[in-house]
Amino acid sequence: MKAAVFHKIGDISVDTVDDPKIEQARDALIRVTSTAICGSDLHIYDGFFPQLKDQVMGHEFMGIIEEVGPGVTNLKKGDRVVVPFPIACGSCFFCTHGLQPHCENSNPDHYGPEGDLVSGRGGALFGYTDLYGGYPGGQAEYVRVPFADYSLRKVPEILTDEQVLFLTDIFPTGWSAIDWANVKGGETVAIFGSGPVGLMAQKAAWIRGASRVIAIDPLNYRLARAKQVNKVETLNPHEVDVVEAIYAMTGGRGADVCVDAVGVEAERTILDKMKAVINLEKGSIKAMELCFRAVRRGGVVTVVGAYGSPYDNFPIHRLFDKGLSLRFGQAPVQNYIDELLGLIEGGKVVLDDIISHTLPLSEASRAYEMFKHKEDDCVKVVLKP
Repeated sequence: MKAAVFHKIGDISVDTVDDPKIEQARDALIRVTSTAICGSDLHIYDGFFPQLKDQVMGHEFMGIIEEVGPGVTNLKKGDRVVVPFPIACGSCFFCTHGLQPHCENSNPDHYGPEGDLVSGRGGALFGYTDLYGGYPGGQAEYVRVPFADYSLRKVPEILTDEQVLFLTDIFPTGWSAIDWANVKGGETVAIFGSGPVGLMAQKAAWIRGASRVIAIDPLNYRLARAKQVNKVETLNPHEVDVVEAIYAMTGGRGADVCVDAVGVEAERTILDKMKAVINLEKGSIKAMELCFRAVRRGGVVTVVGAYGSPYDNFPIHRLFDKGLSLRFGQAPVQNYIDELLGLIEGGKVVLDDIISHTLPLSEASRAYEMFKHKEDDCVKVVLKP
């Protein structure tokens, strides 16, 4: 089959690789009909998350079941399904507590309680380095899905792929950012980053009753998309001091909730890059630091942008003085997916309005370059095998 394969930093090509096979009783084989490039895929592409061996990329995908293992009794060949990006067993302590990205049974080689850089990682993810299980991803013609009976969700035929594809990751991730902040209605929510996850967090904030949603991004074309599809207020850090602007918009207090939807690949100066090299850091926590400054005292900061290394001069003094509540992590997709599918079916949310490019899988290399370099006003790329 054909698949988008990571070889080394900056090198992803579409290659012929072995077809997947059923390996365990709870497996399913999926013929992929749609897949997407995620911002966190760029963390591998750019070397922020290390991968030494070839890896089939991609954790946002859906398709048609071709075969199921003998332990899968709730699904059958021909079912159309979406695939949550965390690989989760459904029966361990963390899965039964709604924390599927921490599944104890999906990443046996690197799992542990410590959360260290190499050992003690969390549960497995599709197409996301050997540290997270080494499972081939979904930017391919076919994929093996472990624990299929627990994670896969059937899709109503009345809905298109594009309407539901983002249930795999970015909509539940954006939803997590707002749900973790316990948004009940009336809050001012400032979302740093208007890439795909930031756009989804904006949608979630409105659904949960925010009175004001502010989008922050250094790229005007992404802010224009946010304003167009989500009717938010926008701030560009190249044009204004965004923290001071948020204070001015909130009576001097700051936003009730700030969301870091940027992560490790925030814009950096030469000095930032030199500091990172000296301190053995990957990328920057600039977006997170802006959240800590812009949120009001006693407010909440949620972090759904990915980080993969420790950072020097973490501003713990600010967190303490302001009495902030923090929540970080990967989205528990299986915990939210049924509720979110219901929102789509009920016409409460539109997800496909963030798609800027649809390309064949054969053009994945070009799609990665375009997404990385923000060419042609690229916001979200969907690939069709």
